[in-house]
Amino acid sequence: MSAERLTLHTDKYQINMMYAHWVQGSLDDMAVFEIYFRKLPFGNGFAVFAGLERAVRYLEDLRFGDEEIAYLRGQEEGYDEAFLALLRDFRFTGHLHAVPEGTIVFPNVPLVRVEARLFEAHLIETALLNFVNYQTLIATKAARVKLAAQDDILLEFGTRRAQEADAAVWGARAAYLAGFHATSNMRAGMMFGIPTKGTHAHAWVQAHDTEEEAFRKYAEALPDQVTLLVDTYDTLRDGIPDAIQIGRLLEAQGKRMNGIRLDSGDLAYLSQRAREMLDEAGLAYVKITASNDLDENIIFNLKAQGARIDIWGVGTKLITADDQPSLGGVYKLVAREKDGAYEPVIKISANPEKVTNPGAKEAYRIVSRRTGRAEGDYIALRHEDPAAGGRIKLFDPVHPYLYKYVEDFVALPLLVSVFENGVRVGALPELDAIRAYHAEQLRLFWPQYLRKLNPEQYRVSLSEEAWQLKMSLVHRHHGDAAARPAER
Repeated sequence: MSAERLTLHTDKYQINMMYAHWVQGSLDDMAVFEIYFRKLPFGNGFAVFAGLERAVRYLEDLRFGDEEIAYLRGQEEGYDEAFLALLRDFRFTGHLHAVPEGTIVFPNVPLVRVEARLFEAHLIETALLNFVNYQTLIATKAARVKLAAQDDILLEFGTRRAQEADAAVWGARAAYLAGFHATSNMRAGMMFGIPTKGTHAHAWVQAHDTEEEAFRKYAEALPDQVTLLVDTYDTLRDGIPDAIQIGRLLEAQGKRMNGIRLDSGDLAYLSQRAREMLDEAGLAYVKITASNDLDENIIFNLKAQGARIDIWGVGTKLITADDQPSLGGVYKLVAREKDGAYEPVIKISANPEKVTNPGAKEAYRIVSRRTGRAEGDYIALRHEDPAAGGRIKLFDPVHPYLYKYVEDFVALPLLVSVFENGVRVGALPELDAIRAYHAEQLRLFWPQYLRKLNPEQYRVSLSEEAWQLKMSLVHRHHGDAAARPAER
């Protein structure tokens, strides 16, 4: 099996449901599924959608080869040979709509809509959730770091602490589209065209008799890319004075040292002293880079303490989403084919937030013509036109008495076509275009929704028709339950 072939990157119950549909003759019945998440990560006011490119690659490569078939033949379920033969011709033939990568997104808004045969839609659930959940989580964390760092340079340094190789490269991509400027991961640089940056390790210094010798030999090897790690022994007594010496040596050669890097200690104080020492030595152009388990909270606090840091190397806490290691996105059936038409379906739960929104839907971003800012997201059934009445009601589906009316707006569709009848629609945007689109997205929102601490809650509303559909199905199922005899 190819290392990149992800056909069996799925849960076993997906295969079992495919088999059961085949046995029962319902494999070709059409269905609509939606991917969304219920709760924002990190206590943030927004999330950043990512993972679509990998989803597209996966769907285009979706095949059952000899190795996959042989593996399934050996399972305890004893799948019929006719079923296994059918899998050899398996292709994704459905429709897929998704919000563009880099979009600012919110809870309960459909991020991906899959309309396909049940036979296909079940298989792809696990992989799509895996890609979207992880990359959206990392992109959101990166956006938080970016907002804390403001206009400073951000470097993604997380590979060695990532949960395996795929997490490292796709996490680096997610961080870049959300505003990071470069990665240390060379494979991510090669795969996606992300700029790569790196300095040297403490081991380079330890491998020489003196720190000055280590710095000098490094500068001789890479005279145009000299950033020196100054905290191997004593930052203020040895590291920075030795780096200043190399800086002057480079100036004598008509070159300039790029920077120094601090990787331990009191980063606020050390960066302040380093800036003073470099400026006094006439090296005001030398940048100060900091690393050492940074995240948006530490960066925010260091800035409040007056740290003189120009470049932030963020690794472990970004690539692992240290303070919330999962997003919790779900893939829910919202409509199924019955008698040649789609019937809305609902999932009822004792937890109100887990009750699904039935029916195939579109999602719109409602933008005020007057301010140019987003007023809320509006989830409507597919046949509805939110602009038709000239006024819409935005209300909290959990607390319907909280509402407002919006007039003079533009309803921007969030979901765009990616696959039609199994064929990709158009080319995927380049990563730099996604990055620029993400920056434009941020300008749609009032700062209150974007701030790190206690962000204002952004409105996500169902249309009144979608709300009534949900309530009718809730009451119908509650009525069915009430009509059944009580258990003894």
